[in-house]
Amino acid sequence: MSTDKKMVKTDAAPGALGPYSQAIVAGGLVYCAGQIPLDPATGQIVSGGVAPQTAQVLKNLRAVLKAAGSDLDRAVKTTVFLKDMNDFAAMNEVYGKPEYFGALPPARSTVEVARLPRDVAVEIEVVAIA
Repeated sequence: MSTDKKMVKTDAAPGALGPYSQAIVAGGLVYCAGQIPLDPATGQIVSGGVAPQTAQVLKNLRAVLKAAGSDLDRAVKTTVFLKDMNDFAAMNEVYGKPEYFGALPPARSTVEVARLPRDVAVEIEVVAIA
């Protein structure tokens, strides 16, 4: 197995807010850092609650995965971080649309957290096949 790793960087998704990569490709997989609902064009948080924020997060993740030569339909595992578990149904309605993960959605964990960066409602990280 190769020990090489490659950093992924794209302007089509928000840049890292700290000393980390948008994604790393290693061992045939793409490990995406968690994305929050920032519009990469404006740098602003998408308003309107968890549903539009989830859509923006998935759009950002798709951009990072495409820059790595992958896409959401190649995802094998996601972790969803919610500010409020009462938002689960609204997040899940957007997340479950076939345009994102296709017919074989990835394994997933969803957890409620005390706080997310910039006080957003949702953050999602993905591991996908490269």
